[in-house]
Amino acid sequence: MAASWAAVLALSISLPLLLLVTWKRWQRGRTARHVVVVVLGDVGRSPRMQYHALSLAKRGFSVTLLGFCNSKPHDELLHSDRIQIVPLTELQRLAVGPHIVQYGVKVVFQAVHLLWKLMCRESAAYIFLQNPPGLPAIAVCWFVCCLCGSKLIIDWHNYGYSIMGLVHGPRHCLVLLAKWYEKLCGRLAHLNLCVTNEMRGDLAENWGIKAVTVYDKPASFFRETPLDLQHRLFMKLSHTYSVFRAGSEPLDPATERSAFTEQDARSGSVTHLRRRPALLVSSTSWTEDEDFSILLAALEKFEQLILKGESFPSLVCVITGKGPLKEYYSRLIGQKRFQHIQVCTPWLEAEDYPLLLGSADLGVCLHKSSSGLDLPMKVVDMFGCCLPVCALNFRCLHELVKHEENGLVFEDSEELAAQLQMLFSKFPDPGGKLNQFRKNLRESELLRWDESWKQTVLPLLMDT
Repeated sequence: MAASWAAVLALSISLPLLLLVTWKRWQRGRTARHVVVVVLGDVGRSPRMQYHALSLAKRGFSVTLLGFCNSKPHDELLHSDRIQIVPLTELQRLAVGPHIVQYGVKVVFQAVHLLWKLMCRESAAYIFLQNPPGLPAIAVCWFVCCLCGSKLIIDWHNYGYSIMGLVHGPRHCLVLLAKWYEKLCGRLAHLNLCVTNEMRGDLAENWGIKAVTVYDKPASFFRETPLDLQHRLFMKLSHTYSVFRAGSEPLDPATERSAFTEQDARSGSVTHLRRRPALLVSSTSWTEDEDFSILLAALEKFEQLILKGESFPSLVCVITGKGPLKEYYSRLIGQKRFQHIQVCTPWLEAEDYPLLLGSADLGVCLHKSSSGLDLPMKVVDMFGCCLPVCALNFRCLHELVKHEENGLVFEDSEELAAQLQMLFSKFPDPGGKLNQFRKNLRESELLRWDESWKQTVLPLLMDT
C-alpha cells in the first residue's frame, strides 16, 4: 500500500514537471531570437549588462532584462522596443538572527524568486548572467537552461568570493563556500566571457574554465562634451550643488555664469572663466575595494601647497555614485577644512554622467580589484570622453592604463599628490601634460562597445 502511494506521489510530481519541460522546450523552438539577461543587482548600476542588452537588441534579438530597479537605466535602454525590463524583488537583510542565517534566508528567497521569474518568461535561446553576484543565480539559471533547452552564458566581471572576503576575511566559512560554489557552478556554462586576459588565464589555470576576453569599451555616448553643453550641465547642477555655482555675479545681469563657464547674454557664446577652478572627477560604488582616504590625503597635501603660495588652481572634486560606505566617507569629507578645494558627492542621472566626464579636467580612480583580475569600467568611460586619468595601481591595470601615455599610475597618496602638483602646475596651459594626455586619447580612436561586441561576442552566438 505504501509503495502504491509513493508511486502515485512520484507520478504526481514528475508528470507536471515533464509537461512543463516539454512545453518550455516547444516554446523555446519558437523563440530562437529571444535572450534573457540576468543581473542579481541594480540594473541602473550595471552598465556592461545594459550594453549587452542594447547590442543584442540592435542585432534583432528580443531581450528580457531581469534585475533590481533601484536606479534609472540609460534612456536608450528604456526607449528600445526590443527590450523589456522585468524587476526583481530585493530582500533586505533580516534584522534578527545570526549573520549566516540571515544570509541563508536571503539566498533561498532569491533562488525561489529568480526561478519563478525565469519560468514565467517565454523560453530563451540564451541566458546572459552577470557574475558576481552569482550565488544563487548561476545554479538557478543553469537549472532553467536544462529545463528549457537554453544556453547559459556567464559574464565574469570579478569573483564574488573575493568581494565577500573584503568584508569577512578570506578564511571565513561563507567565503570558502562561495568560492567552492563559484568554481563548481562556473563550469556549467555553455560559454564564459571575462573582462581581462589575466582573468581568462586564471579561470583556465585554477578553475578549469575556458573563457573569452571581452574588454569593457565605452558606449557611443561617452565623448567630449561641447562647451555649450558643459555650461548647460553646470547651470543645471548648480541648482542642487553649490560647487557648480559662480563665485561672483557677472557685471551684466543677463549674463549666465557657473563656477567654470559664462554665456554671453547677446551672442549666446560660451567661454571658460579666466581663472576657473580645475574640475576633478571620480566615480565609485563606495565599497571596500576603493579607499577614498588616499584621495583625501592627496587633496590635503595639494591644499597645503596652495596655502604656502604655490601657483595652483583651486579644485572642485566631484565623486559620483551610491554605495554602503558613502555615509562614512561623507563624514570624513565633512571634517576637512579645505579653503581652496570643494568636494561634492552627487548621484547623477544616467544622461548627465557622460556629460560630466566629458567636461572634466582630470579623472581619478581608486579601484583596487578584490581579485586583482578585473578592470575599472569608470576608467573606460573616462577614456571614452578623452579624459586623462590618475589610477591606483594593481595587478592587471596595465591592460587599460598606459603610464605616461593616457594617464598616470600611483601607489599611494604621496604619489597622487605629486601627480596632481605636476598636472595642474600650469593649468589651464594648452601645452601642459594634461592636454598632452588628452591629445593621445583623441588620437588613439578607442573602439566603442557596440563595434567591439560585434567583433567578439556576436560570432560566438552565431557559432552556438
